[in-house]
Amino acid sequence: MIDVRRMQVLRAVVTSGSVTAAAAHLGYTPSAVSQQVAALEKECDIALLERVGRGIRPTAAGRLLTEHAAIISQHVAAAETALADLRAGRTGRLTIRYVASVGPTLLAPAIARLRREYGDVTIEPKLANPNDPLLDVEQGSADLAIVVRRTSDESRQGIRVMPLLDDAYQVVLPIGHPLGGRRMVDLINLAGERWVGSEPPGPCLEAITDACAAAGFSPDFVATSEDYATAQGFVAAGLGISLIPRLGLGTRHPGVTIRPVRRPEPVRTIYAAVREISLDQAALRTLVDALVDAAKA
Repeated sequence: MIDVRRMQVLRAVVTSGSVTAAAAHLGYTPSAVSQQVAALEKECDIALLERVGRGIRPTAAGRLLTEHAAIISQHVAAAETALADLRAGRTGRLTIRYVASVGPTLLAPAIARLRREYGDVTIEPKLANPNDPLLDVEQGSADLAIVVRRTSDESRQGIRVMPLLDDAYQVVLPIGHPLGGRRMVDLINLAGERWVGSEPPGPCLEAITDACAAAGFSPDFVATSEDYATAQGFVAAGLGISLIPRLGLGTRHPGVTIRPVRRPEPVRTIYAAVREISLDQAALRTLVDALVDAAKA
């Protein structure tokens, strides 16, 4: 294998016209430069320099390696510039995984801020893997994930998980329901109701069932939905009541009444997850800060 550093020494000799001049430019001794060229010739098994009078000139092989050394030097310089731009957040790509309900309220304003500050960064938001929302971040196919986690969930090596906000569930009632006249609804008052499920199995559903268990009952699910809008439609149609988090109620069905819940209040906690090693990227740090600010707002 040809030593790239020795190729650059050869290039210095050829472009400067002598071993002595190359040594002065490189900060080496002439002997060290000669040794590097000799070692390169041994690697290539061909002469790279020839003497002409008191000077030297490259052989055909020497000219070939010198040309390639120049190309390598250009690519290295371009790589260094690109890397500096990436570290500073001027270019690059950020892939985001998120749960659907945080898109309008958290992700949209955060991305808008990132675009204002780092307009050349390509942003790729995609829905998170429902079975393992941290997997893409862990494997490196995503830079950041916005996920719902239990406080008891185990940490993963190399992944930093940062809480963004607690998203409380509210009860969604059909228009005219007797509980709709109350300012707040105690969870126990929903014990005898038929329920419309709004969450798939996982930490979001567990926030609901755990709160119901604390109130002394298990919800009677008579229907389930794939999304919050459909759950509201089922409630409006009279199939039952539902609990939906605040972030999932950005668009409200005209046929429902929504009230806060207490004693206890079911809450899901939303986190941002990134790889520890990625936090030295300026654009990613800005995105995390923007998510925190959006959560506060």
